[in-house]
Amino acid sequence: MAAPVFEMEKVTVRRNGKEILNDVSWTVERGQHWVVLGGNGSGKTSLLNVLLNYLTPTEGEITMKGRENAVNSESQDWDEWRKRIGFVSASIASLIDPEETGLEIVLAGRHAMVNYWQRTEDSNEIKAAEKTLEKVNCGYLRDQIWATMSQGERQRVLIGRALMAPKMDFLVLDEPCAGLDPVAREHFLAFVDELTKKGSFKSLIIVTHHVEEITPSITHALILKEGSVIAQGEKRRALNSHTLSRAFKSELKLRSRLGRYRLYHEDEFVPDSGSVI
Repeated sequence: MAAPVFEMEKVTVRRNGKEILNDVSWTVERGQHWVVLGGNGSGKTSLLNVLLNYLTPTEGEITMKGRENAVNSESQDWDEWRKRIGFVSASIASLIDPEETGLEIVLAGRHAMVNYWQRTEDSNEIKAAEKTLEKVNCGYLRDQIWATMSQGERQRVLIGRALMAPKMDFLVLDEPCAGLDPVAREHFLAFVDELTKKGSFKSLIIVTHHVEEITPSITHALILKEGSVIAQGEKRRALNSHTLSRAFKSELKLRSRLGRYRLYHEDEFVPDSGSVI
């Protein structure tokens, strides 16, 4: 068994008498790539906020890289842990100065910053940032400002920013295809799949409510409904029509073809290609 990247054990979150997460246990091991799937209000965002310690569990604990952190961990311990998580989300994108260049955005990731106010003359850092931009197919964006980048370019630059973190253990993509048109979405997913296959990070977690965003490199799935885990484990076992019908509270059929998925309402026409699972 590979070493865990992190473990959640019986994590429950209650706020104002309401249970937001209920008894969630989840282990991610090195080399596993997960999709966290669920409808609106299923608890996906709350789960991420617990992982990043922006939301404190009422019960349960998290163990990270062999170092156990109780739910009342000192903030400096969690600040150090956050540096090990490459996090890409709309919340970060909204904070970036429109005049920041691609190089500056990626350099900011080296220092766990948003907006690179601390200018550097360190040639090694600059070379590392340039190399990272090339790695995410964005070398041409070195001097282009954020305001003029497309949504797909912004997502790739933000991944570059995450990859610059010197201690990053795993990458989290929170609704990464939001705002992308269908063609840009497929290009972006192919890019993420390629990075995953190259071993650019120890583990990947994609948070979404669209099965179409599950790429062949994803190995495991965690499915949430109303704050509870209703299925988790290897993708081929956790993803099926029954589980997703429960998750989305509707009679659905899941089809699989060439490692990709599509979801249909039961009364919709289902193409002949692909198999129902």
